Amino acid sequence: MCRQLGYVGPAVRVGDMLTLGSHSLRTQAWAPKDMRGGGTINADGFGAAWWRAEGESVTVSRYRNQAPIWTDPAVEEVLPQLESWAVLAAVRSATVGMPVERTACAPFTHGRWAFSHNGVVPDWRRALSAVAEEFGSTATELGAGQLFEPVRLLEAESTTDSATLWVILRGLLSTGAPDGSWAAAPAALSLLVAAVLAQAPGARLNFLLGDGQQLWATTVYHSLSALVTDDFAILCSEPFDDDPRWQPIPDRQLVSARPGSLTLTPLLAAPSTKGSLS
Repeated sequence: MCRQLGYVGPAVRVGDMLTLGSHSLRTQAWAPKDMRGGGTINADGFGAAWWRAEGESVTVSRYRNQAPIWTDPAVEEVLPQLESWAVLAAVRSATVGMPVERTACAPFTHGRWAFSHNGVVPDWRRALSAVAEEFGSTATELGAGQLFEPVRLLEAESTTDSATLWVILRGLLSTGAPDGSWAAAPAALSLLVAAVLAQAPGARLNFLLGDGQQLWATTVYHSLSALVTDDFAILCSEPFDDDPRWQPIPDRQLVSARPGSLTLTPLLAAPSTKGSLS
């Protein structure tokens, strides 16, 4: 599957977040400790997203490479020259049958959002087409049908479950948050998890989402740990050092994290999304 990391706090060097600690994200690419049957190494690419201010607005930039992270000199020569108060990064282990290409590598970005997925959706073309159709039907009833026409799945950057999940999720975020409120992110993630599990009960759905101010995640099968202090918040597939403040996150949880705050809410599978987007 993958390993992923999110950070919000004081400004850090982007490259440092990939190499920080004795068990850094880069190390986890070739020596993960807790893959839970999702492969042995994460050698099919990597990526990092970071937020930067442009005047009064905040934008997301990213760097991705389909090569293994340990082969890319940019990790130590270029990315450490960039600083940000928020970083979201991932290393990839491609599911058999899915392409190994730069556009398949997380993070996926849109507007102020960045997203990654650690897991797999069995029979993903059928399952996610059905999910999109269900959300499209609901959105049409609420007057927002253009966001979820099934053809929008063609906007996915790559023919993978993760890229397609992002197209659906960003539509949910747009529909559920006309005012851009944080409340939309937990609702969108919960809706998506429930809808996917209804179509593919064996799906593995560890999502990681950030907007530059806060992090959200879900745990469905795979590992996740949190390190949250008054100054910063980190979510990572595996702890990257021996700090005793790391907390393992139980399965089937929705996680919200920002400096000084870590909230866990049980994920409950819903029988239907009808009427849930408002």
